[in-house]
Amino acid sequence: MSKLNPGDPAPDFQLQDQNGNLVNLADFKGKKLLVYFYPKADTPGCTRQACSVRDARQDLADLGLAVVGISPDLPEKQMKFDAKYGLTFPLLSDPDHRVAEAYGVWAEKSLYGKKTFGIVRSSFLIGEGGKIVQAWYKVSPEDTVPKAREALGR
Repeated sequence: MSKLNPGDPAPDFQLQDQNGNLVNLADFKGKKLLVYFYPKADTPGCTRQACSVRDARQDLADLGLAVVGISPDLPEKQMKFDAKYGLTFPLLSDPDHRVAEAYGVWAEKSLYGKKTFGIVRSSFLIGEGGKIVQAWYKVSPEDTVPKAREALGR
């Protein structure tokens, strides 16, 4: 797993959101963007994380920060997750985990002695110029928003 560091160019992406729209990193050119990766929609940790982002959306917008969540879930599952919790921000589908690999968050995990590959919950603050400002690997669901606020001086 190759990790990204502050100053690295953010890997480009073009993924489908929960509404079937294509979302590109270039769509956010000139803006700050929080990209967070989560393992699976509508699971306890991922729900806490997504709802904390939803609840902080106005504050983050006031800081000039847009947000997208990315998981391997298909758009239909992302749509159900969005509708159930009223998330109202882009949830991007990365079923082949190509983007997750580019960001260094697709890794081998061990659960009860069984080895599998999956998303390492992580978040990235990308600056207006498209470079990584901060990278948080293995971030807890509750720390995604506070770490972004702290990085933005809030």
